[in-house]
Amino acid sequence: MKLHRNLVFAVIDALNLTFNEGEYADKVIQKVLKIDKRWGSRDRGFIAETTYEMVRYKRLYAEIAEVKAPYNRQDLFRMWAVWAVLKGIKLPDWKQIEPTPERRIKGRFDELSQIRKYREAVPDWIDEVCVKALGEKLWTAEIAALNQKAEVILRTNTLKITKEKLRKTLLDEGIVTEPIKGYAAALRLLERANVFVTDSFKKGYFEVQDASSQLVAEYLDVKPGQRIVDTCAGAGGKSLHLAALMENKGQLIAMDIYGSKLKELKRRARRNGAHNIEPREIDTTKVFKKLYGSADRVLIDAPCTGLGVIRRNPDTKWKMQPEFLDKIVKVQHDIIRSYSKIVKPGGKMVYATCSILPKENNDQVVSFLASEEGKDFTLVKEKKIYASKDGFDGFYMALLEKANK
Repeated sequence: MKLHRNLVFAVIDALNLTFNEGEYADKVIQKVLKIDKRWGSRDRGFIAETTYEMVRYKRLYAEIAEVKAPYNRQDLFRMWAVWAVLKGIKLPDWKQIEPTPERRIKGRFDELSQIRKYREAVPDWIDEVCVKALGEKLWTAEIAALNQKAEVILRTNTLKITKEKLRKTLLDEGIVTEPIKGYAAALRLLERANVFVTDSFKKGYFEVQDASSQLVAEYLDVKPGQRIVDTCAGAGGKSLHLAALMENKGQLIAMDIYGSKLKELKRRARRNGAHNIEPREIDTTKVFKKLYGSADRVLIDAPCTGLGVIRRNPDTKWKMQPEFLDKIVKVQHDIIRSYSKIVKPGGKMVYATCSILPKENNDQVVSFLASEEGKDFTLVKEKKIYASKDGFDGFYMALLEKANK
């Protein structure tokens, strides 16, 4: 593999912004890829994939390189050299790269690979919390799976096209996909490609959405013509799916505390041809209190640690602090009690997170059912999804029904 100086320097720039400036890796990569318009898809792939892998295994590479945060440019080059040696890439003779002790790097790697928190590159506190919550065996398997590169999964927009027709249309555009058993609208890309430049995307035939995430809207058991409230809609991935399941019939109120995310949802809804979505910014509690007792279905896709989706957001591991877990558990506790009041008698609600921790998931549901606000609800079913078992993102979802009285 021939290394180009400008590509390696771009990776170093991206690592500096992610590790030292606190920026998010996905945004950093978008920014860095704009530096040189002449870079082809292979060059861009090298920058993105190398950066992601180094963010993913930051702790391991830093330990082997014997560098500590904050990392200066020389430290970042040392970490990059460790990555290159472990990949079997011949190091170039550049002044930025000191003589690299290849044998010692490999020996140190073999040694550290015996210890999970180094091998899988997780902070001590996350390793401790997760092993306590999930047990040694499940957590070891789960963190290994969460360190794999996430596949690209599409969700067919059934308002505009069938899954089979989408598959054929994409094939005509040079993109090969396959259906995934047990996932009604999902197609898996067999080779990575920039799907956002396709005509199919521009026409709103699909959205990019992990297979686990696609199960959430289906879990809500919606029917055309109902009144549905998506309480934490964000940029609307699940709202768009709900609109498709409702066949554009009925009312879908998509709420969020961030108006900027709802603007993005409006844009996506136009492309998707989803006409029954009404975005509402939660700028006061009145916005949701007006809806109490009025909805057939309520989705609470609660804010969470995101520990189930660190394949996509590997820097979450490094940016999250222990106190955030306690804070988010309190937020979830309050949200489920407030938003559950929107469900009308006989209606249903789904509480979901993209976390694998019981304290954010089943523990919240059990606590809610034992509370004053939850006394009229029963748990119909719940689903715990682990990357190590299902191959897709870690998720939790619970379907609750309110008594009809």
